[in-house]
Amino acid sequence: MAYSNTQRAKGSPIYLVPSMITLSSMFCGFYAMVQSIGGDFYHAGLAILFSMILDSLDGRVARMTHTSSPFGAELDSLADMVAFGAAPAMIVFNWGLHSFGKLGWLVSFVYCACAGLRLARFNVMIGVTDKKFFQGMPSPSAAALVVGYVYLCAEYHLHNSIMIQLGLIVTLIAGLSMVSNVKFYSFKEIHFHQTAPFRALLLFLGFMILLFYYPELVIYGFFAFYTIVSYACWIFRIGYRKNVNNQSNELSADSKE
Repeated sequence: MAYSNTQRAKGSPIYLVPSMITLSSMFCGFYAMVQSIGGDFYHAGLAILFSMILDSLDGRVARMTHTSSPFGAELDSLADMVAFGAAPAMIVFNWGLHSFGKLGWLVSFVYCACAGLRLARFNVMIGVTDKKFFQGMPSPSAAALVVGYVYLCAEYHLHNSIMIQLGLIVTLIAGLSMVSNVKFYSFKEIHFHQTAPFRALLLFLGFMILLFYYPELVIYGFFAFYTIVSYACWIFRIGYRKNVNNQSNELSADSKE
């Protein structure tokens, strides 16, 4: 058995550049946890943002340079668990959930556990699910919801009991969304070399202006809108399926009569 493990390790090459990017993402997550312990939620939020950017780059760099490997895929999952699982849970707990006592750390752990379950499910379902959609909220988006909320509250000094209670709800929703069956658009079908109408350029210009003046609100608003729209489409699909099933049942009943 040991021999087979050695053979497997030799068959999984370690490519330096994508692995360095992945480790940098992991470092940002760890740095965010350290900053949150000291109460610096501003830099903790920025670190998670940089981790998200690096996480989006490592896979693309590996594919562009033809350096994809099973080792890199496993390392990427471990880095995601640190940056988007453990780090957001600790950040939101150090920010305000600690005031709830056992309930606070329990909700933080639920988020962390759901991130681990989400990543494990994603790994075993690669090549099975539709690439256009994620099953369950992606862990970076969930981290953005939680850490972005903490960042905005710290930035605008919104540290009261109501905001902390709302933070508890946001953390729980983000965690459970990762292990749900709700479909979230993956943006993998967007190709920038395709043609687009002129109004798309105007919308992009407006988005860039808002991003320049209100970067925190625009970025967090995007992830909040992404979550709301995904749930709305999921509810719509459930209602549509029920209507179709009811109509088919009525037609079958009429044909029997």
